[in-house]
Amino acid sequence: MPPSTPPTGERRPRTLVIDHAWRGLGPGLGSLSGPGGAPLTRTVKLIVLPLVVRPTLRPELAVDFLGPVQAATLDGLIRESGTRLVATAQWFTLLKRVRRALGIVAGNPQDLYFQRCFELATEHGAPSAGAEAIARAVVEDVAGITGGRTVEALKVCLADAARRSRLDEELDTAWKNRLPASAPAAAAAVALAAEVLERCGAPGGTGNPAEYTSMVESGHGGLFGRALWGHTSAVWGRENLPAPLGLTARQAPPRPEIGRGASTATLPAPLDRTLFERVFVVLQSSARREELPTVPELVGREAGRSCAPLGLHDESLRVAVVLGGRLAVGLDPLGTGESASGRTTAHRAVNSRWRREASVLRARRMAVSPDPDGGVLDALARDLRAPWAAYMRRLWARLHGRDVRDAPLVDLASTWAVLDGVARSVMMDHRARVRSALRTLSAPPAPEAGRRNA
Repeated sequence: MPPSTPPTGERRPRTLVIDHAWRGLGPGLGSLSGPGGAPLTRTVKLIVLPLVVRPTLRPELAVDFLGPVQAATLDGLIRESGTRLVATAQWFTLLKRVRRALGIVAGNPQDLYFQRCFELATEHGAPSAGAEAIARAVVEDVAGITGGRTVEALKVCLADAARRSRLDEELDTAWKNRLPASAPAAAAAVALAAEVLERCGAPGGTGNPAEYTSMVESGHGGLFGRALWGHTSAVWGRENLPAPLGLTARQAPPRPEIGRGASTATLPAPLDRTLFERVFVVLQSSARREELPTVPELVGREAGRSCAPLGLHDESLRVAVVLGGRLAVGLDPLGTGESASGRTTAHRAVNSRWRREASVLRARRMAVSPDPDGGVLDALARDLRAPWAAYMRRLWARLHGRDVRDAPLVDLASTWAVLDGVARSVMMDHRARVRSALRTLSAPPAPEAGRRNA
């Protein structure tokens, strides 16, 4: 269709010239046009003017009213870009579809993608083979270097009323369909765990014994987790220890709620966390978020995981929780002998290493007579006399991270590496706390205000 030719000397509004040329491009521009076929305001602002007309290079086209020559030039530029603009519209449709699939809702798609779509049309032409992957990469890139895997994206995801309603129904159904196990099942799992730990801690003694294989293949981790739903107690051989060992502050894990926020300073016990808090921890602790599933995928998987035994999907990781619990109840850094029953090779290896710590030796002397009024000594004594709570929370966090990444523990050697690594980590934390307490106690008292002002 030939360009329009206004009467000689007539000046026309630039917007009308753009509108006339745009309509002359024919079909295929629907995603960039309004209901009447005119270009959207954002199309003109973000694509036509800066990328097609480019007024900075053509200052004669930067004015609001154009003479006949300028109008013809502008008309020609738009028509020459017709094929590219149609491809831009096709890319925009594709990017919006990918955006919906990824569950990204933040921001206006036109503001975010219009210019990127024009770039894609310039580089690739119309979408063809492989366009879906290109579109996904662009959408994730626009959402941020983490592909939208941010706490803000989590907030937006769980702020959607329809999604919250659907998730709440899923959680309710999954929780009602649980199948609790008996206390004897939990006790059997703990007894087998003791046999497995007897193989750990000695050089060359790990291997992959039949007891460990049986624990995984027979689902002892899942049985133990299901037993916790039934208010199980006294499974560790010590009446004064709760079966969850600090994984929940309740008598039994509660039904997970969705939640609306989280803070690292106030996180509850692992099995008491909301869906928001569980995904929040994953996002905060992941060094390479771009390798994680998208936030909507994380939320969907975490909904199912939160209602699974021990809050984990993989059975090898559940077994690691049982093994870790059996190890944790026998940790005795102060050498009090309070948990001497049922010691294994693993316990002897960890406890002996812990007791050689100079900071623990100092702490032992400090904690013999804890401060009756509380304070730093009392807190230190409590932590070192009951290290199992800190141990289990840290162990669960590591196993949860593996579960999210689909990284099971393939044998006892890899399981022991995690169990022993957590023990070392908790020991290092205790060392730091002891040193901090010693510095506090040895610091000279601050001068009185009057003496300081004298």
